[in-house]
Amino acid sequence: MIILGFEGESVPKSLQKDIKRYHLGGVVLFGKNIRNPKQLKKLTFDLKKEAKYPLLICVDEEGGSVERLKGEGFIRTPSADRVAKKGDLSYAKRVYFKLARELKKDGFNCNFAPVLDLALNSKNLVIVKKGRSYGSDPKEVVKYAEIFVKELKSNQILPVLKHFPGHGSSFGDTHKGFTDISSTWRKKELLPYKRLIDENLADAVMVAHVFNDRLDSKYPATLSYRVATKLLREGLGFEGIVISDDMQMGAISKNYSLKDSVTLAINAGVDMLLFANQTKKRVKAKDIVEIVYKQIKNGKIDLKTILRANERIKRVKKSLK
Repeated sequence: MIILGFEGESVPKSLQKDIKRYHLGGVVLFGKNIRNPKQLKKLTFDLKKEAKYPLLICVDEEGGSVERLKGEGFIRTPSADRVAKKGDLSYAKRVYFKLARELKKDGFNCNFAPVLDLALNSKNLVIVKKGRSYGSDPKEVVKYAEIFVKELKSNQILPVLKHFPGHGSSFGDTHKGFTDISSTWRKKELLPYKRLIDENLADAVMVAHVFNDRLDSKYPATLSYRVATKLLREGLGFEGIVISDDMQMGAISKNYSLKDSVTLAINAGVDMLLFANQTKKRVKAKDIVEIVYKQIKNGKIDLKTILRANERIKRVKKSLK
């Protein structure tokens, strides 16, 4: 249930122990972990070698401003905005064919992409200004997202659709703090998710830390049962795995304790908790596991919730073989 980030260009001994002892669900790599293709292939090979159970080796490789494979020897990928403005689906297919093949060659089996956020706010700093959206029209977004998803899946890479229920209308940035989209969010932001779910192209969805009092008057989406379970699973018919956005982002870490955020997210219906460890304060697998065990013992988390999440994770991982 845990996806962890780490320091260094090789597998730290502490991470080796965590993978074996706590059966991590996955790891996420950033630019700090990647030097060149040769080093990266060895790193991903070594990570998989440590795991008794299949390990998700994840990366944020959207293209454009969110691109971790930047050094010599890696291909460069244009942003979603640039791909869409080209207006050529065959071009998009070539772009994402090359990207998916690169990721597979480098040992990845999970990509936190594509972005399904609609470009509804020209002043949006985290999505729109960075060129991370395919546009404001749900149909156009779906066209390009479908191509990206299919190319990833054909290379046994898990696509993670994001950022549910929509981050393209926001003025704030969840990396920094509380982000309220109550007055800007539009129901049409759900349409790309609905379309891909209906087409059996949605195996994993990343839930954002955005707050929307029209969906839940108390909690941000990641910690909301109304959003992660009632809306996404029951409303849209999603049967895959729900992954949190980075739980160390300001929107969560500045407003909730680690114990409360972990408990609320699991009870909301989040299957995998992402701790990118991009901040000074590192989170260890042991910390999360101990919280979960104690909360099960105290009756704050139902063991059945954990077992159901693990079954979904196993099913999705099996499909990657």
